[in-house]
Amino acid sequence: MGVIKKIGRLAPGFGLALVIAALAKVIEMLLPIHLIGASVIALFMGMIINHFMKPKPMLAEGLKFTSKRILKLAIILLGASLNISIVLEVGKMSLCVMLFTLLTCFGIGHFVGKALKINWKLSNLISAGTGICGGSAIAAIAPVIDAEDSDIAYSMSATFLFDMAMIVLFPIIGQAMGLSDMAYGLWAGTAVNDTSSVVAAGYAFSEAAGDFATMVKLTRTLSIIPTVIVFALINARIKRKEAGAEGEAVKAKLGITKIIPWFILGFIALAVINSFGLIPAAVSSGMKELSKFLMVAALAAIGLNTSFRDMKKSGIAPMIHGFIISALVVIVAIAVEYFMGIV
Repeated sequence: MGVIKKIGRLAPGFGLALVIAALAKVIEMLLPIHLIGASVIALFMGMIINHFMKPKPMLAEGLKFTSKRILKLAIILLGASLNISIVLEVGKMSLCVMLFTLLTCFGIGHFVGKALKINWKLSNLISAGTGICGGSAIAAIAPVIDAEDSDIAYSMSATFLFDMAMIVLFPIIGQAMGLSDMAYGLWAGTAVNDTSSVVAAGYAFSEAAGDFATMVKLTRTLSIIPTVIVFALINARIKRKEAGAEGEAVKAKLGITKIIPWFILGFIALAVINSFGLIPAAVSSGMKELSKFLMVAALAAIGLNTSFRDMKKSGIAPMIHGFIISALVVIVAIAVEYFMGIV
């Protein structure tokens, strides 16, 4: 009976998130050009519903379950679509460009966030979304650093807005600079954020550029693993520091699954298994689609729990942060290609 009651309490909120996710997927498919991913659509749909009609208390437990537990399950399943051997296929040149763009995001992003007086969690979520892979990176890092729903929504919004600008500007600038398909694909794959945006910007230039940009983007996604582990360690250190006199007791409680969360261990395990070819292609593809849909549902729940008023409290500073980091990544990526002789 206890399990049935629990399911009964979770069902309304979880069900609403699934309905919004399904609608977001339909809207995404109906768009003539895939400029906006279902995750962003679901997030904004949830926020609009929250603005005009606050979710009832009966939805609260299910929405929390979806935004926390289901999001973690989606991250685990995402690992089944990643193949570490892709890194070797793409080559050292893309890894070199990515190293510099990641250092730009998290290195300069740290100081930009401090200068703009943005809390460290929101600042690093924006940097992760810009430097790694938009929504997936934000979704993976948020639970590790105990980020607020409003921080997740704001960082997703900032990433989305600058992606829209990049989709339009990248092909124009690439043509004006006379970039080759490979040079442009590498640039778009390392500087544009979300996967759907990379695909749109890449294929707008040429089919070859789009193919290469997509492969580079998949390689970028793998950097979620070390980034999440680093942030898990940082968060554990901050928690020990905040514990003060109880620091030793807290330290003693922090085992491997506390420092590196269980869902990230699951994500890594599936990525490694898939890299050895132990997951059939059809199963891997199915798990990837399920992961994407559950992530859309989780972001719908986050949207339903986030009001525009909460986001307004952060002011314009996070958007300025996003603009500065996005612009720097674009410049650094093409500069590294130039010095490597790719351009």
